[in-house]
Amino acid sequence: MSLLSVRELSLSFGGVRALSDLSFDVEKGEVFSIIGPNGAGKTTIFNLISRLYEPDSGRIVFAGEEMTKLPAHRIAAQGIARTFQNTELFEHASVLDNLLIGCHVHRQTSLFSQMLFLPSVRRQELAFRKVAEDVIDLLDLAAWRHQVIEGLPYGVRKMVEIARALCVQPSLLLLDEPSSGLNPEETEDLAFWLEDINEELGITVLMVEHDMNLVAQASDRVLAVADGQFLALGTADEVRSHPDVQRAYLGDAADSGAQA
Repeated sequence: MSLLSVRELSLSFGGVRALSDLSFDVEKGEVFSIIGPNGAGKTTIFNLISRLYEPDSGRIVFAGEEMTKLPAHRIAAQGIARTFQNTELFEHASVLDNLLIGCHVHRQTSLFSQMLFLPSVRRQELAFRKVAEDVIDLLDLAAWRHQVIEGLPYGVRKMVEIARALCVQPSLLLLDEPSSGLNPEETEDLAFWLEDINEELGITVLMVEHDMNLVAQASDRVLAVADGQFLALGTADEVRSHPDVQRAYLGDAADSGAQA
């Protein structure tokens, strides 16, 4: 059974068809990337999986459970965490505090016990702190641990957002344009961290990405979409060389090249 199964997913905004009968599966343990030109519907797919949007039709099944009618606030507890194209962090809190917020989706103590700071609360907070510190070590964020977010370079903010998502301890990590705004060196580091996240933590990664070098380096399989529709699925090289994908990116130039 696939970890994530998307079946015939469709969504329209007024008269604009954002997705049209899109289907794909993400297997447990893989890095699966979605590519496509601007306006292809890539982030819309993430917003549907995250339950920020309601589909017109279709199904989303995660770990054998129907997700299509699940409220958005329950998605993280089900084992799905995500990042956004533009970082969504608490600007006036420290890196560590932002990470601990990610941990608290697993909070099991009551408001009353937290107010009294009972031993159960202390044990839980220590466990959360260990999770956050392990993620800080994994992503090499120790130098920034107590820095306030608003004073950090953009590349570090992007990594902090990924770190906070990891603190949710997800089975599936959704990364929306993780290399956006990063310089080449930071993008290269990101490729290695994706490998660590996938192999060391055993987290399945679903990534929307425009940097084809990163996609080729990190991905097991790649899905190409355009105008909300399926184009091709396979390895990065297979998808990149597919004529429909080339046509979606290059338009008439791809057809002219094929005829030449």
